[in-house]
Amino acid sequence: MFTAKFKLQHGKVVGFQSKTASWFQTNNIKVMKWPAQSPDLNPIENLSCDIKNAVSEAKPRNAEELWNVVKSSWAGIPVHRCQKLVDSMQHRCEAVLRNRGYTTKY
Repeated sequence: MFTAKFKLQHGKVVGFQSKTASWFQTNNIKVMKWPAQSPDLNPIENLSCDIKNAVSEAKPRNAEELWNVVKSSWAGIPVHRCQKLVDSMQHRCEAVLRNRGYTTKY
């Protein structure tokens, strides 16, 4: 499905940074620099927007209809859409670093 394997790490949790960094180093896991002041670069945010748009278009009248729209929209997201978002991560992070953590076109 995807050509490379990525893990999305949740934000820093106080008290675990040194243990986490040590574990990554021991297991040869490359970690991308992530600016502390950056906008949310999580690719799932783009997909959430897709779902919100589908819900807005469908205009569900109750919770069951809403759930059905969300499920069908999620199932209908093409793999190439996800791949494109994953592939864009390096460029997104580089853009944020260039802008010193401020907003970018992403």
